[in-house]
Amino acid sequence: MQEVADLIACEECDAIHSRSAPGRNEIALCSRCGAELERDMSAYSRRVLPLAIASFLIYIIANTFPIVEMELQGIVSRTTLIGSVLSLNAADMPFVASLVLATTILFPLIQLLVLIYLLASVTRSGYHPAFNLLVRLIQTLQPWVMVEVFLLGTIVALVKLTNMATVLPGVALWAFGALTILLAAVSSFNPRYIWKMALSKKTERSHVS
Repeated sequence: MQEVADLIACEECDAIHSRSAPGRNEIALCSRCGAELERDMSAYSRRVLPLAIASFLIYIIANTFPIVEMELQGIVSRTTLIGSVLSLNAADMPFVASLVLATTILFPLIQLLVLIYLLASVTRSGYHPAFNLLVRLIQTLQPWVMVEVFLLGTIVALVKLTNMATVLPGVALWAFGALTILLAAVSSFNPRYIWKMALSKKTERSHVS
Protein backbone atom coordinates (compact mmCIF):
# COMPACT_ATOMS: atom_id res chain seq x y z
CA MET A 1 0.00 0.00 0.00
CA GLN A 2 1.38 3.38 -0.99
CA GLU A 3 1.76 5.90 1.81
CA VAL A 4 0.64 9.48 1.18
CA ALA A 5 2.78 11.84 3.19
CA ASP A 6 0.29 14.72 3.46
CA LEU A 7 -2.66 12.56 4.59
CA ILE A 8 -3.39 10.79 7.86
CA ALA A 9 -6.08 8.23 8.73
CA CYS A 10 -7.88 8.12 12.07
CA GLU A 11 -7.13 4.86 13.88
CA GLU A 12 -10.65 4.77 15.35
CA CYS A 13 -12.99 5.56 12.44
CA ASP A 14 -10.63 5.53 9.40
CA ALA A 15 -11.51 9.09 8.42
CA ILE A 16 -8.89 10.68 6.17
CA HIS A 17 -7.49 14.09 7.10
CA SER A 18 -4.86 16.41 5.73
CA ARG A 19 -1.73 16.07 7.82
CA SER A 20 -0.61 19.22 9.61
CA ALA A 21 2.19 19.33 12.15
CA PRO A 22 0.77 20.23 15.61
CA GLY A 23 2.24 23.32 17.23
CA ARG A 24 3.78 23.49 20.68
CA ASN A 25 1.61 21.60 23.22
CA GLU A 26 -1.07 21.07 20.57
CA ILE A 27 -3.05 17.90 19.77
CA ALA A 28 -4.75 17.18 16.44
CA LEU A 29 -8.17 15.50 16.82
CA CYS A 30 -10.38 13.69 14.34
CA SER A 31 -13.27 15.88 13.20
CA ARG A 32 -15.57 12.85 12.91
CA CYS A 33 -15.07 10.91 16.16
CA GLY A 34 -12.78 13.17 18.22
CA ALA A 35 -9.99 10.60 18.50
CA GLU A 36 -6.41 11.80 18.75
CA LEU A 37 -4.54 11.94 15.45
CA GLU A 38 -1.21 13.50 16.34
CA ARG A 39 0.36 15.57 19.08
CA ASP A 40 3.45 17.65 19.75
CA MET A 41 6.30 15.16 20.23
CA SER A 42 8.44 17.39 22.44
CA ALA A 43 5.54 17.95 24.84
CA TYR A 44 4.87 14.20 24.95
CA SER A 45 8.45 13.33 25.93
CA ARG A 46 8.58 16.15 28.50
CA ARG A 47 5.39 14.86 30.10
CA VAL A 48 5.77 11.07 30.08
CA LEU A 49 9.43 10.74 31.09
CA PRO A 50 9.13 12.83 34.30
CA LEU A 51 5.92 10.95 35.19
CA ALA A 52 7.69 7.62 34.72
CA ILE A 53 10.62 8.72 36.89
CA ALA A 54 8.25 10.03 39.58
CA SER A 55 6.34 6.73 39.46
CA PHE A 56 9.59 4.82 39.98
CA LEU A 57 10.52 6.91 43.03
CA ILE A 58 7.04 6.47 44.53
CA TYR A 59 7.29 2.75 43.76
CA ILE A 60 10.46 2.51 45.86
CA ILE A 61 8.74 4.25 48.79
CA ALA A 62 5.67 2.02 48.47
CA ASN A 63 7.79 -1.12 48.66
CA THR A 64 10.14 0.07 51.40
CA PHE A 65 7.88 1.46 54.12
CA PRO A 66 5.13 -0.39 56.03
CA ILE A 67 1.70 -0.53 54.41
CA VAL A 68 -0.22 -0.60 57.66
CA GLU A 69 0.33 -0.55 61.42
CA MET A 70 -2.08 -2.61 63.53
CA GLU A 71 -2.38 -2.70 67.31
CA LEU A 72 -4.29 -5.59 68.91
CA GLN A 73 -4.30 -6.14 72.69
CA GLY A 74 -1.14 -4.09 73.11
CA ILE A 75 0.73 -5.91 70.36
CA VAL A 76 1.83 -3.69 67.46
CA SER A 77 2.61 -5.23 64.08
CA ARG A 78 3.73 -3.66 60.82
CA THR A 79 4.14 -5.16 57.40
CA THR A 80 5.52 -4.19 54.04
CA LEU A 81 4.36 -5.44 50.66
CA ILE A 82 7.15 -7.98 50.36
CA GLY A 83 6.38 -9.00 53.95
CA SER A 84 2.78 -9.72 52.99
CA VAL A 85 3.98 -11.84 50.08
CA LEU A 86 6.19 -13.86 52.42
CA SER A 87 3.31 -14.23 54.89
CA LEU A 88 1.00 -15.53 52.18
CA ASN A 89 3.62 -18.03 51.11
CA ALA A 90 4.18 -19.14 54.72
CA ALA A 91 0.40 -19.59 55.08
CA ASP A 92 0.45 -22.25 52.32
CA MET A 93 -0.91 -19.88 49.67
CA PRO A 94 1.97 -19.84 47.18
CA PHE A 95 -0.28 -19.15 44.18
CA VAL A 96 -1.79 -16.02 45.75
CA ALA A 97 1.67 -14.94 46.92
CA SER A 98 3.00 -15.37 43.37
CA LEU A 99 0.14 -13.29 41.94
CA VAL A 100 0.74 -10.46 44.40
CA LEU A 101 4.48 -10.61 43.75
CA ALA A 102 4.04 -10.49 39.98
CA THR A 103 1.19 -7.97 39.62
CA THR A 104 2.21 -5.47 42.31
CA ILE A 105 6.01 -5.77 42.53
CA LEU A 106 7.71 -7.32 39.50
CA PHE A 107 5.52 -6.23 36.57
CA PRO A 108 5.20 -2.55 37.63
CA LEU A 109 8.96 -2.40 38.21
CA ILE A 110 9.78 -3.90 34.80
CA GLN A 111 7.25 -1.65 33.06
CA LEU A 112 8.63 1.53 34.63
CA LEU A 113 12.31 0.65 34.10
CA VAL A 114 11.77 -0.30 30.45
CA LEU A 115 9.70 2.82 29.77
CA ILE A 116 12.28 5.13 31.40
CA TYR A 117 15.12 3.45 29.52
CA LEU A 118 13.26 3.59 26.21
CA LEU A 119 12.24 7.25 26.52
CA ALA A 120 15.68 8.34 27.70
CA SER A 121 17.58 6.43 25.02
CA VAL A 122 15.30 7.49 22.16
CA THR A 123 15.38 11.14 23.24
CA ARG A 124 19.17 11.07 23.44
CA SER A 125 20.28 8.98 20.48
CA GLY A 126 17.25 8.21 18.32
CA TYR A 127 16.10 4.75 17.27
CA HIS A 128 16.96 1.93 19.65
CA PRO A 129 17.73 -1.51 18.11
CA ALA A 130 15.49 -3.28 20.65
CA PHE A 131 12.63 -0.79 20.23
CA ASN A 132 10.05 -3.31 18.98
CA LEU A 133 10.89 -5.86 21.67
CA LEU A 134 10.73 -3.31 24.49
CA VAL A 135 7.44 -1.82 23.30
CA ARG A 136 5.87 -5.28 23.03
CA LEU A 137 7.10 -6.05 26.54
CA ILE A 138 5.47 -2.90 27.95
CA GLN A 139 2.19 -3.55 26.17
CA THR A 140 2.17 -7.19 27.32
CA LEU A 141 2.78 -6.32 30.97
CA GLN A 142 0.43 -3.33 31.16
CA PRO A 143 -2.83 -5.33 31.64
CA TRP A 144 -1.15 -7.33 34.43
CA VAL A 145 -0.07 -4.31 36.48
CA MET A 146 -2.75 -4.34 39.19
CA VAL A 147 -1.57 -1.84 41.78
CA GLU A 148 -5.04 -0.28 41.94
CA VAL A 149 -6.63 -3.68 42.64
CA PHE A 150 -4.19 -4.28 45.48
CA LEU A 151 -4.86 -0.81 46.86
CA LEU A 152 -8.63 -1.33 46.78
CA GLY A 153 -8.33 -4.73 48.46
CA THR A 154 -6.09 -3.28 51.17
CA ILE A 155 -8.53 -0.45 51.92
CA VAL A 156 -11.45 -2.89 52.17
CA ALA A 157 -9.45 -5.11 54.53
CA LEU A 158 -8.47 -2.13 56.69
CA VAL A 159 -12.10 -1.02 57.02
CA LYS A 160 -13.11 -4.50 58.19
CA LEU A 161 -10.17 -4.74 60.64
CA THR A 162 -11.06 -1.48 62.38
CA ASN A 163 -13.78 -3.36 64.30
CA MET A 164 -11.21 -5.66 65.86
CA ALA A 165 -8.05 -3.59 66.24
CA THR A 166 -6.55 -0.13 65.95
CA VAL A 167 -5.40 0.25 62.36
CA LEU A 168 -3.25 3.09 61.07
CA PRO A 169 -2.35 3.46 57.37
CA GLY A 170 1.37 3.45 56.76
CA VAL A 171 3.50 5.56 54.45
CA ALA A 172 3.42 2.85 51.80
CA LEU A 173 -0.39 2.90 51.61
CA TRP A 174 -0.38 6.61 50.74
CA ALA A 175 2.46 5.94 48.30
CA PHE A 176 0.40 3.24 46.59
CA GLY A 177 -2.43 5.75 46.21
CA ALA A 178 -0.08 8.21 44.52
CA LEU A 179 1.43 5.41 42.43
CA THR A 180 -2.01 4.39 41.17
CA ILE A 181 -2.65 7.93 39.90
CA LEU A 182 0.80 8.22 38.32
CA LEU A 183 0.55 4.84 36.60
CA ALA A 184 -2.80 5.87 35.14
CA ALA A 185 -1.08 8.91 33.65
CA VAL A 186 1.90 6.88 32.42
CA SER A 187 -0.48 4.40 30.76
CA SER A 188 -1.08 7.05 28.09
CA PHE A 189 2.18 5.75 26.60
CA ASN A 190 1.78 5.39 22.86
CA PRO A 191 4.63 3.66 20.97
CA ARG A 192 3.69 5.57 17.81
CA TYR A 193 4.85 8.82 19.37
CA ILE A 194 8.16 7.37 20.52
CA TRP A 195 8.64 5.90 17.05
CA LYS A 196 8.18 9.36 15.53
CA MET A 197 10.54 10.86 18.09
CA ALA A 198 13.15 8.28 17.16
CA LEU A 199 12.76 8.94 13.43
CA SER A 200 12.98 12.71 13.87
CA LYS A 201 16.07 12.31 16.05
CA LYS A 202 17.65 10.01 13.49
CA THR A 203 16.88 12.52 10.72
CA GLU A 204 18.51 15.33 12.72
CA ARG A 205 21.64 13.23 13.29
CA SER A 206 21.89 12.35 9.59
CA HIS A 207 21.59 16.03 8.61
CA VAL A 208 24.32 17.00 11.09
CA SER A 209 26.65 14.29 9.84
